[in-house]
Amino acid sequence: MVPVSPDKPLLDELRSIIGDRARAGDFELGLYGKDGSVLEGRPSIVCLPVSTEEVQQIVGACRRHERPFIARGSGTGLAGGAVPVGDPVVIATAKMNKIIEVDLDNRVAWVEPGVLNLDLTTQLKPLGFHFAPDPSSQQVCSIGGNVATNSGGPHCLAYGVTSSHVAAIEVVLPDGTVTLLGDLTPEPAGYDLRGLFIGSEGTMGIATKIAVRLTQNPPEVRTLLLDFSDVRDGAAAVSAIIAEGLIPAALEMMDHRAIEVVEAFVNAGYPTEADAVLLVELDGLAGGVASGVEIVRRVADAHRVGNVRVAADDAERALLWKGRKNAFGAVARIKPDYYLHDTVVPRGKLVEVLEKVYRIADEYDLIAINVFHAGDGNLHPILAYDAREPGVLERVHAAGKAIITASIEAGGVLSGEHGIGLEKRDYMGMLFSEHDMTTQDLVREAFDPDGFANPLKVLPSGSRCSDSFGQHVPEGAWV
Repeated sequence: MVPVSPDKPLLDELRSIIGDRARAGDFELGLYGKDGSVLEGRPSIVCLPVSTEEVQQIVGACRRHERPFIARGSGTGLAGGAVPVGDPVVIATAKMNKIIEVDLDNRVAWVEPGVLNLDLTTQLKPLGFHFAPDPSSQQVCSIGGNVATNSGGPHCLAYGVTSSHVAAIEVVLPDGTVTLLGDLTPEPAGYDLRGLFIGSEGTMGIATKIAVRLTQNPPEVRTLLLDFSDVRDGAAAVSAIIAEGLIPAALEMMDHRAIEVVEAFVNAGYPTEADAVLLVELDGLAGGVASGVEIVRRVADAHRVGNVRVAADDAERALLWKGRKNAFGAVARIKPDYYLHDTVVPRGKLVEVLEKVYRIADEYDLIAINVFHAGDGNLHPILAYDAREPGVLERVHAAGKAIITASIEAGGVLSGEHGIGLEKRDYMGMLFSEHDMTTQDLVREAFDPDGFANPLKVLPSGSRCSDSFGQHVPEGAWV
């Protein structure tokens, strides 16, 4: 007699709800066992719902079978937040991809969580609006994923991260209840449960509809590329620009290695001889933008700038941004694999931490490439490597821990926009006290007292949620 899989009763019930969109084949389980991080696990079943009602029924079935579940968007997250732990059911929202309503009078759009970030902005552009958060994975990341990790992007310096651009969220809570967090009024009454949910990485429920705020397209935009023969001068110019009282829409920095790989990839005219470049974008009314350009020029001259290039038109501006937003993929010209980090340090400590990143990479025989949101000190060190090399992943993880430690010691924090997930879960004690983490766990417990929603994420082992469903922890979860 062929033994019955312990997952078969749950799979049968899920198929009664969504048909063949409940899957347990090796291909799907392998595909949904990974996200954009270097970690991986394996789910028990993958579900592809198309409505709030289906998500609610799937969560109900998981509860009846005492099986944890995990929400997943496009799988572009970089901290292991969507990596399955504890044989969960993956609830993938990619098919929930409708832009439900665009309300220009109130400057709000209701969207499903699977809508891609750039698709939303592309549809809004002819109407004179856009969705301000713009992660580098903008072409493929979903709005639901942006909500889960409170994503930012180059333009968050002036416009803020995702939480500043979401008015309300329809959520299926871990007990299967559907509720609305936030509303469309200017000052909602009561606690800001909407803000609490954003950045919770699926540990408090699953977003099924999101009301995003629309930002009007600026009347004038200028994009500048500044090059420096010394990265220290470039970093000092960043602080000096902001000290002038000017907050650019974006203020990005790339080091020499990043410039080389980007230019070879996109041929945008990046100066490959430079030690560092700053990509500065100014927007607003024409007079204010023109004044801002002059301030940037003056500050750059005072910090030994090489050349100041102002994009002549939208095509040139798009090409400069293509280089910046494709920098991570361009790393493949050096090595086939990379580990992208995310920490935040005070702007005045940028050079100090960058120099430590280079030393750490040398110590572990890795290649470090730096592309980051310089304006708010959000570092994204890239460690390039070849996964086929024996023992290299151990070196990569050790170097990653050293980079996190250096950032915390410089007065920084663990993450600016990628989240904690599995990658940084066990480093939470570097930044938070035991009391802090207990308090955070109590908040999560208010949403999910039984620990069904994305267990073993964000908070370190020993908390109530971290102890739940912990029988199958993916290799590399503790880095």
